[in-house]
Amino acid sequence: MFKLKNCLLVVLAGLLSIPVSAQLGDVEQYNPNSIDPIARYEHLFKKRVWRTIDLKEKQNKGFFARGGEITAFILDAVRSGELSDIYKNDSLTTKISKDEFLSSLVYLEGTTYPAWESGATYYEGDRVSYEGKVYTAIFDEVYSTPADTPDDWEVNPGAGKAVYFLPRQISIIRMMEDVIFDKRRSRLYNQIQSLQLFVPGSETQDQVEKPLGVFKYKDLYRLFKAHPESAIWINRYNSAENKNFADAFTLRLFRASLFKFENPDDDPIVDMYKNRKESVMAAEWWEMKLMEKEHNLWEY
Repeated sequence: MFKLKNCLLVVLAGLLSIPVSAQLGDVEQYNPNSIDPIARYEHLFKKRVWRTIDLKEKQNKGFFARGGEITAFILDAVRSGELSDIYKNDSLTTKISKDEFLSSLVYLEGTTYPAWESGATYYEGDRVSYEGKVYTAIFDEVYSTPADTPDDWEVNPGAGKAVYFLPRQISIIRMMEDVIFDKRRSRLYNQIQSLQLFVPGSETQDQVEKPLGVFKYKDLYRLFKAHPESAIWINRYNSAENKNFADAFTLRLFRASLFKFENPDDDPIVDMYKNRKESVMAAEWWEMKLMEKEHNLWEY
């Protein structure tokens, strides 16, 4: 009986000692939002970080060439319907509609003008809508029909329509990525999860940074690869080395500052310190800590 109990204890201990990774299913093992996911049982170290890419910085101009802006490329894909999955935040679970996303691009709301009325008296500067167009009275005491009397009325193309942010005004990208050290290959990998577009405060009316939609990088990667003729990162020194946006991200041909790393309070670095100067220094310090961590893990 004593031997039987010992055998049962040994079997039970063996079952309990099975690695947790072996008990996880395939769905839990691999991140579905990664392009080349690394199984969780291969993770020696993992840290989720958020980085800010300022497209107006010199090192990032390859993504923001005049007429070939990555932001313009993404907006065109949304408007055409080719890029249909837009998310509310970087949890990548709650989607927003195309119309909701496009409405967030409005800089100035449109204005509705009163319809022209027969027999009414209009004065210089009065605006009316007539047959889908907006007209402005040129003189005082105008009674005539706008479309029939160009001497009395001036047509105003585009008047009253909403004004949208231009692609060049959308110059901030917030990138969420997982920093993973693969213990089998003994190498650190940066796996981009999402990109979010922002309008900087310098371009908004209230001087506050305006967040726009979030996109899975996996979807963007496929989109970039599907358009090798237009999704182009420009090499300012050698046009023979121009690359696809997807390849430019893979090769890390951008400069980004650390905005946030995963923490229990989900606070960005700027909220962890007393003033902006300290937060900027802290961001560089945390960047150095990540590099030091990578260096130490190479000894594994």
